[in-house]
Amino acid sequence: MPGPDDALIFDPARETPPAWRLISDGVMGGVSDGSVRRETVAGRPAVRLRGAVRLENDGGFVQIARDLAPDGTAVDARGWHGIALDVIGNGASYNLHLRTPDIARPWQSYRHSFVAGPEWRRVELPFAAFTPHRIAAPLDIGRLRRIGIVAIGRAFDADVAVGVMRFYADERP
Repeated sequence: MPGPDDALIFDPARETPPAWRLISDGVMGGVSDGSVRRETVAGRPAVRLRGAVRLENDGGFVQIARDLAPDGTAVDARGWHGIALDVIGNGASYNLHLRTPDIARPWQSYRHSFVAGPEWRRVELPFAAFTPHRIAAPLDIGRLRRIGIVAIGRAFDADVAVGVMRFYADERP
């Protein structure tokens, strides 16, 4: 089992500048737009995604994404049960997307939904509950490359902030 220091994926208090990048459906002709900023939200440091998700021109998403390893290589998460993240938002449903080297197209990912309510809370997303989207290969948690927080699939105003994010072990009986 990896040690607790190996579990950390992101801590907004430690990372300067944040390595998150904004991606919208504009890359495919959509009209959604957004922003990513490092902010203090409800007293805690966070990276915040705000935006307008629009469905015109076959659009429908805004996303913040980052490589899991600074050099873009794959990370082996086989010693962990899933990903835990501290979130706060506007009460809407969002997705966490994972990518591996098996993914060749921008629309492919492994997805898990969560709700970002109006108060900080920890959300645990077990790897076994991620679903493949437009890819036949099963999720290989030994080769995780990229992670994204995504507002997708319906027209709405996105507002979600992420604090500490880490891999977690399932130590429960």
